[in-house]
Amino acid sequence: MNPLWESQLLINRRQFFSRSSTGIGVAALASLLNSDRQVQASAGGLPGFPHFAPKAKRVIYLFQSGAPSQMDLFDYKPKLETFQGNDLPDSIRKGQRLTGMTATQSKFPVVPSRFKFSQHGQCGAWVSELMPHMAKVVDDISFIKSMHTEAINHDPAITFFQTGFQLAGRPSIGAWLSYGLGSENQDLPAFVALVSQGTGNPADQPLYDRLWGSGFLPTRYQGVKFRSGADPVLYLSNPGGIDATARRRFLDDLSELNQLKLQETGDPEISTRISQYEMAYRMQTSVPELTDLSKEPESVFELYGPESCKPGTFAANCLLARRLAERGVRFIQLFHRGWDQHQHLPKQITGQSSDTDQPSAALVSDLKQRGLLKDTLVIWGGEFGRTVYCQGKLTADDYGRDHHPRCFTIWMAGGGVKPGMTYGETDDYCYNITLNPVHVHDLHATILHCLGIDHTRLTYKFQGRHFRLTDVHGEVVSKLIS
Repeated sequence: MNPLWESQLLINRRQFFSRSSTGIGVAALASLLNSDRQVQASAGGLPGFPHFAPKAKRVIYLFQSGAPSQMDLFDYKPKLETFQGNDLPDSIRKGQRLTGMTATQSKFPVVPSRFKFSQHGQCGAWVSELMPHMAKVVDDISFIKSMHTEAINHDPAITFFQTGFQLAGRPSIGAWLSYGLGSENQDLPAFVALVSQGTGNPADQPLYDRLWGSGFLPTRYQGVKFRSGADPVLYLSNPGGIDATARRRFLDDLSELNQLKLQETGDPEISTRISQYEMAYRMQTSVPELTDLSKEPESVFELYGPESCKPGTFAANCLLARRLAERGVRFIQLFHRGWDQHQHLPKQITGQSSDTDQPSAALVSDLKQRGLLKDTLVIWGGEFGRTVYCQGKLTADDYGRDHHPRCFTIWMAGGGVKPGMTYGETDDYCYNITLNPVHVHDLHATILHCLGIDHTRLTYKFQGRHFRLTDVHGEVVSKLIS
């Protein structure tokens, strides 16, 4: 191929994609033409991928935006009762950076959780009364109580979890997997994002489309956001007066005209358009079939809870995530807003937990009984944790908590992760890690390892440098792998 023509090919495609970044233009990207040298050689991904036998084939990431309070949910700290109301010792705080929301406080009173904890399952995991359904599946999941991150504010912290970098512009983890492993279903995107609003804090931090973007990777690898309305993907339905037969005839005629123009000009954008139209046509069948829940038995809706019948809720998205996993979608990410409890935490976290508890547990149980959990990696967690000290006024029945990047809890299940395990420990104040710290880069390396990828070898050359999700960091947490 002529180098000049090849360079023009890459430029033209990207210019075209930038003008087609919504609706079916995004949805079609997963199966575009394979004429770049740095794209998937086949639907199976890049040549030589995976590097070794994978434990997981796909990922469902339940991202809890806003940062859940670890000591109110999963990290039980009974000694906090004896510290209640006392100022957090300097020996524990160790000069940690504070946010602008608590930097002016003269006191940092310790506040224990007002919620009861009890042990569950054969593993004896401690779980808050806020999560009664999750308590029933603790033997199928592993808690990581020693997560830590570098960012202290929401946007850079969420961006860090999604891309391995605090500044926008890097590919998201789903885009990296779409690039490296490709898709198992040519009629659906390899990477799907779903967003729901929680009842905890309705005014929680916004989420931006770049969180499931492709960064400097070709645009075809970015996530496709499914909406909760009649058209999950914009402009997918035929316009009024056009049926499927007319649509097919129109596309065939248009393809012939485009082929004639392609032969005349050699413009690669024309080939891209032809492929994009075909993918959109296939999705007119695959997406309605995917989102049609009429054949799901009533027992499934009972499992996921009453909210699962309401499109756009976290429960409905969990059910949709299972259906996407069944159809071979590589990376499915659910973003649930509302966990930012700076004030009125007891009331807000109760509602937020109610949103997520039953559907999250149901997803694990549903995948397990269908034989999908063994090769589906499920992840639950936010961008950082919450402080043990109270933000604002502390009363007998009310308190708030600020951002805390130094330690927090997430959980993982399936896909090669050891079940019924707790990894890492924090101190009695739930403020510092005392055993087995896990950095964001370590988590990313471990996720890729479960999918059969050596994180140091999934790279993409951009502006003269070979980039990767874990940058120059990351260690696989081998003790978590079965």
